[in-house]
Amino acid sequence: MAYHFAASADRQTIPIIPIETEVFAAWLKNQGAAMKRWVKSTRFTGAVGSISLVAGSDGSLCSVLVGVDNHQGLWAYSALPSKLPEGRYEIDARMDRASATAVALGWALGCYQFTKYKSNPIGLGRPSLVWPKNCDRGAVRRTADATTLVRDLINIPAEDMGPPELALAARKLAKKHDARINMVIGNALLKKGYPTIHAVGRAASKAPRLIDMTWGRANSPKVTLVGKGVCFDTGGLDLKSAAGMLRMKKDMGGSAHVLGLAHMIMDAKLDVRLRVLIGAVENSVAGNAYRPSDVIRTRKGVTVEVGNTDAEGRLVMCDALAEADREKPALIADFATLTGAARVALGTQIATMFCNDEKLASDLYEAGEENGDPIWRLPLFPSYRRLLKSKVADINNVSEGGFAGAITAALFLEEFVSKRTPWVHFDIMACNATALPGRPVGGEAMGMRALYDVIQKRFGKNKRH
Repeated sequence: MAYHFAASADRQTIPIIPIETEVFAAWLKNQGAAMKRWVKSTRFTGAVGSISLVAGSDGSLCSVLVGVDNHQGLWAYSALPSKLPEGRYEIDARMDRASATAVALGWALGCYQFTKYKSNPIGLGRPSLVWPKNCDRGAVRRTADATTLVRDLINIPAEDMGPPELALAARKLAKKHDARINMVIGNALLKKGYPTIHAVGRAASKAPRLIDMTWGRANSPKVTLVGKGVCFDTGGLDLKSAAGMLRMKKDMGGSAHVLGLAHMIMDAKLDVRLRVLIGAVENSVAGNAYRPSDVIRTRKGVTVEVGNTDAEGRLVMCDALAEADREKPALIADFATLTGAARVALGTQIATMFCNDEKLASDLYEAGEENGDPIWRLPLFPSYRRLLKSKVADINNVSEGGFAGAITAALFLEEFVSKRTPWVHFDIMACNATALPGRPVGGEAMGMRALYDVIQKRFGKNKRH
């Protein structure tokens, strides 16, 4: 992915002048007569997101006015790569290191486009931005690369992003960072003790598999990431409607997130022993599909009654979480496009978080606020555990009624993590339903930057790498 940055300014560099909406009147008052006439004639008001291309005396573009809420904000300039003509630009504003990095990241994310299936893709990102002074270029590239990976994996349709292709993406990432990777495929899942992953994926023509990647020194703090990798979800025998399937290529969005986050951790060489576990499956319909009322004995030994085959994500996740917890890591984090209930509660732009550790939850919320990566915590309300009772097994994979669906799903997953292990569960949309500056319709990273920030601050850099 090309992010279109320039190393330095030259005589042809065009200044981008950010004007915070609240001070527009004061700014305009201090301008010369020519600029006042230009602003009046173009009806530029400094409204957030508004742009005015200012012509010089020779008729060429001499500056760009842009209305912003905060001239140091992540998304302040992220709409410009798709709106400005070709050229080299520089932001005419002072910024500290954190703000310069955020602004550059917003520009980079605004350069993204998904053109894999376009015969004649329209050029995007032709303008180049001079790197802001004091910017952490490594952090920008790392985060933009990770976000591009997440977006691309989610946007690719299931025909080209099934379990084998998702596994290949993980292999490529492992090779890039010299990580170790192991696959457990098809019926080997039963032999190795991953029965729920096998049950959900066995009806598909592309065999289910567990992707298991490790990186880092063995004696470093263990951080384990678990991702839901349902590459397409028909709903199984509890079949979804046609409308319900339209976005189901994104149901592997949790796995895309943990691969993107893994890239950030490995690229920054944080001092952790990283492990990534992904159950990669397609929830399909065939004669051997798992059925409502089936009972499955999980890796942990807990028996699960299948109340609904369309609640497959938590089944794919529970065996991977049990394996993650076996090592008693310093942190387990999972990402999953798990419930529509989370979207009903918080909408499509906020990552829903459940956490069994108060300090971790607090740190994540603060990191979300600092990084423009909004997170909101919902409770692991223990009284609702009764809604998952089964008459024939230890637990049901769905609750009896439609209430508190995101909470009961999280409580199901909590069964497979010990209380002493710090654990956070993200129930995410993993895509943008509508376009926003720097965030096109389609796959999107949610909660990833915030969690990386927390991991970085907790475990720091490994000086031996």
